[in-house]
Amino acid sequence: MAPTRILYIDDDEGIRRLVSRALTRKGYEVSLAATGAEGVAIVTTEAFDLCAVDHYMPGMDGLATLAALRALPVCPPIVYVTGSEESRIAVAALKSGAEDYVVKSVGEDFFNLLASSFEQVLERAQLRRDRERAEADLLISNARLEALLKEVNHRVANNLQMVMSFIALQARLLTDANARDALQQTQQRIATIAHVNRRLYTSDDVEHVAMDEYLEGLAADLAATWSTEACARQVSAHVAPLKLATDKAVALGMIVNEWVSNACKYAYDGGLGEVRIHLSASDASVQLKVEDDGAGWPQGGAARGTGLGTKLIAALARPYGAEIRYEQTHPDRARPGTRAIATLPLKPGDTKAESPG
Repeated sequence: MAPTRILYIDDDEGIRRLVSRALTRKGYEVSLAATGAEGVAIVTTEAFDLCAVDHYMPGMDGLATLAALRALPVCPPIVYVTGSEESRIAVAALKSGAEDYVVKSVGEDFFNLLASSFEQVLERAQLRRDRERAEADLLISNARLEALLKEVNHRVANNLQMVMSFIALQARLLTDANARDALQQTQQRIATIAHVNRRLYTSDDVEHVAMDEYLEGLAADLAATWSTEACARQVSAHVAPLKLATDKAVALGMIVNEWVSNACKYAYDGGLGEVRIHLSASDASVQLKVEDDGAGWPQGGAARGTGLGTKLIAALARPYGAEIRYEQTHPDRARPGTRAIATLPLKPGDTKAESPG
């Protein structure tokens, strides 16, 4: 293993010789400079593990030398040496970038103290290098992981699209209207999940979903799915700029799919009408609302259809502790409409502010 290279800068020739002899005995490879300018010139052409700079030097003093060294593209750690015990000098040196300082004295104690300071400074420098290397390796690993996750999401989205195509082919072969309707709903449920995967592999963030883009796209798909030549469905999304953890985004998207589909089928009895999606967030929770201006929740509160959608919503809400409730959109009207509300508690890391632009 190569010895540690030290540059000692001091205008006192006698001190330079003594320091060189003492540090060489301790295993260091020592180079010497008589002035600050000479020391800076040497550092520009040779590599050192550490520099020691004396304070009192004619012309370019220690602080000026320290500043010149720190301005170099590559500067080794610096230990400041001063014959003065004035704390202001030590403070000035440390503020200017010195790693440590040693008060110069006569005798072996000074050399031992100097060597001890060198060991501590070199150890800290090695720890910094190790940390920087670990951080660089972590960044590379994270980049590779994100690329892998994007590829996985891409393949999952493609596979889901293929499954949806199979279901569509199967639906066209059926003559039973209820069976076709069930397959259509299954296809839309799969599309709701596929939307998330598609957004994840086209985004720089593979852990969160931009809910405004996601729900706006989902609203457009649902409107197209439930529209007919005789009646075009209107589905709008009013969503705060919010990024939500992927698992919660999928759960809310599935709930939106069930509520909007139910409203498109039953709220307006085949006539025109709008279904509105709202999503807002506070520090503690996110609230989803899907509302219409239609006939309202059936008398007695019984679900229309097979009731599968209601069961799916309960199953989706349960793992996240979400509260589900229903109310009338316009209690004072003949057609009171229905507002379905899901309030989902949030944990740290569940949300992320969207970047502007």
